[in-house]
Amino acid sequence: MKLDVIGVGNLNYDIIMLLDRFPEFHEKVSAQKAFFGLGGAAANTITWLAHFGLRTGYIGAVGRDEIGEAHLSYFRKIGVNTDGIRVVDAPSGVAVAMIRGEDKRIVKYPGANTMKMVDFEYLARARHVHLSSNPPETISQVVNFAHENGITVSLDIGEAELPPGVEEKVDYLTMNEDEYRRKFGSLDLGLSKARNLVVTLNGGGALVRDEDGNVFEVRGLSAEVVDSTGAGDSFDAGVIYGVLQGWSLRDAAKLGMLLAYLTVQKVGARSAVIPLDRVVETARRLGLDLPFGEG
Repeated sequence: MKLDVIGVGNLNYDIIMLLDRFPEFHEKVSAQKAFFGLGGAAANTITWLAHFGLRTGYIGAVGRDEIGEAHLSYFRKIGVNTDGIRVVDAPSGVAVAMIRGEDKRIVKYPGANTMKMVDFEYLARARHVHLSSNPPETISQVVNFAHENGITVSLDIGEAELPPGVEEKVDYLTMNEDEYRRKFGSLDLGLSKARNLVVTLNGGGALVRDEDGNVFEVRGLSAEVVDSTGAGDSFDAGVIYGVLQGWSLRDAAKLGMLLAYLTVQKVGARSAVIPLDRVVETARRLGLDLPFGEG
């Protein structure tokens, strides 16, 4: 069976705590709120796309433990193909986040994620591949294979390094403005060799450069941030859904902005995920003119 999108990335169990203040040395503090749930950047993106009715799959690895079983069960429940997920003899990945307002401290244990393997036969079933931050060799393997086989690629590189020779083969490169400044020294979108570029802005919105070199800003929605976990992943989902429907990159980025706007108002990366019909209703209520049903 052909798949619209295959995600490649980590599968984590997220533990998120909202704090009034961070603990001092050897001090215990109580959290205002806590959230426990499944996470992983590309997996969060795939979760949105599955809820939107796209045929999705995933390449990753989980342990033979309750967390691994939960990932597989959840994906199967929402219709994500799990043939590309390895079950290995290592603990599943865990991410612990402590959040105070805009300040976030994260500790990750990669565990089984270090044992993911790219199944190229499986990857060949995709119309589009989405990667989050992965080891450089994984990024290179996937991007080169996709490029050679006419599969479009989106890459949310995060803090990871861009492997040599990869950037110009990426169809949609996404990152936030802080990550872009660190990699390229300024917010000049002409410095990136990616075909299309989306740089999300602090406070909401994005700067976008399409393959024709047109640069524009997408703004209009801002929310009080409860938890920013997964906002970039949600933005990626909007961009991917839009471009696969044949939308302009500007409209796709507007949808990404809407999904990020919904995400930051909830605790947890997937708490805001809703079906496409409810997203359409929300977009209309907020006055966003998006071409739903016209793709």
